[in-house]
Amino acid sequence: MTKRATPPFRADHVGSLLRPARLLEARRSRALGEITAVELRAVEDEAVAEIVRMQRDVGLQSATDGEFRRTSWHMDFIYRLGGIRPTDEKIKVHFRNASGELDFESAALAVDGPVRLTETIFGDDYRYLSSIVDPDVTAKLTIPSPSMVHYRGGRAAIDPAVYPEQEAFWEDLSAAYAEQVRRVAALGCRYLQLDDTSLAYLNDPAQRSLLSARGDDADHQHLRYIRQINAAIADRPADLKVTTHMCRGNFRSSWAAEGGYDFVAEALFGSLEVDGFFLEYDDARSGDFAPLRFVPKGKMVVLGLVTTKRGTLESKDDLKRRIDEAARYVPLEQICLSPQCGFSSTVEGNELTYQEQMAKLRLIVETAAEVWG
Repeated sequence: MTKRATPPFRADHVGSLLRPARLLEARRSRALGEITAVELRAVEDEAVAEIVRMQRDVGLQSATDGEFRRTSWHMDFIYRLGGIRPTDEKIKVHFRNASGELDFESAALAVDGPVRLTETIFGDDYRYLSSIVDPDVTAKLTIPSPSMVHYRGGRAAIDPAVYPEQEAFWEDLSAAYAEQVRRVAALGCRYLQLDDTSLAYLNDPAQRSLLSARGDDADHQHLRYIRQINAAIADRPADLKVTTHMCRGNFRSSWAAEGGYDFVAEALFGSLEVDGFFLEYDDARSGDFAPLRFVPKGKMVVLGLVTTKRGTLESKDDLKRRIDEAARYVPLEQICLSPQCGFSSTVEGNELTYQEQMAKLRLIVETAAEVWG
């Protein structure tokens, strides 16, 4: 086997990277009104250029902007959709880690107008990224999947005066996403990733109980989400590769859900029309590889075997053993390797250093080269 020429690549990564201190300081200064938006943008540009060079230097074939211009991996996108706004209410998500527990709070969202695309979200960010990558490196854009607009608030977040029937909401949401896909493709994007925690959360009985308690059909919610993602990407150009990434929460080295992919696997792998699946598989929390038996021929599986939740470096031998185990269920030629999630899904980042982050990415590149050539 040789290197893949199209995404996802044998050695890949999810998207977000640890923010440098000077970027965090510039964001604080901007919030206090001490610098202008133009000055902040200049700091961001410099930081993005440096992190793109780092990705090239460790040997990756793709590069993101590290999501350096965002506070959150998903809400920065969702709030820019027409018809959606943050509210004064708070959503609290309970997280756990090896040391204990913590809560994450963000503004709740309200759908109080027709959902539509009013701008090419992250369009300027992608233009800059694509302008600075080397010719042999593919610029990758990450956005939250349509599912995340619904999962955060459910039907209670949707104004019944705007959408008396839920089907109209879903149609508008997918249409807005389809237009976003069309626009980023027109900018030259050929690697788009839809990040989605909902499809992994739904494997957790505790999460399904929470959804049922708020009035959602938790047992069939994943089927609706799969249909809406498919509608959003159905008309993409043939050379635009789309992947989805699924994890069970990633905030300051903590997680929110547990459980293997068994509950959603048959529908997810068999019906979701993406080119590849980035799957969290860094510990027992993610279950075993048996659900991969539902992955059809031609779809890629990117095994997230390297954790971003701590700095300790995995061994190549352990990674190779786990790849061999996964290959019992899906052919080795359909497998790639990545971290289990981003290193900084929110601006705070996970609890490891820049050097540890870099070492993990280099480990992935080296391991992939030894496994696939």
